[in-house]
Amino acid sequence: MCEIFISADPASYDSRTRSVRLHGVVTSIRLENLFWTVLEEVAERDGLTVVQLIERLYDELVEARGGVGNFASFLRVTALRYEALVAAQRIPADRQVPIRSLDARQVLRELPPGWGPSPLAS
Repeated sequence: MCEIFISADPASYDSRTRSVRLHGVVTSIRLENLFWTVLEEVAERDGLTVVQLIERLYDELVEARGGVGNFASFLRVTALRYEALVAAQRIPADRQVPIRSLDARQVLRELPPGWGPSPLAS
């Protein structure tokens, strides 16, 4: 079992820090390279840069929750959630299909416990 995980390219779990400007404020976000790669894919699907995606996620998180908390952890969960939803065929694997074109309620319908939407998304 462990070989599946330990055979990963060490570069994928090296961390990289990116400086991003969120509404004029420069901040640094440190994530492992694999998370940056997944976020790049998500952004690319909607014709965004990673910084534009991060800003949009930040804004929508503030609007929905009133705050951000640990934003780097949120971005890791976003990447993991994206991959899990693709694996569960809730998000098409075809990268030409923009995320914005999907019906969020349909994507999130009847997910396994712990993967479903928060009460705010109901």
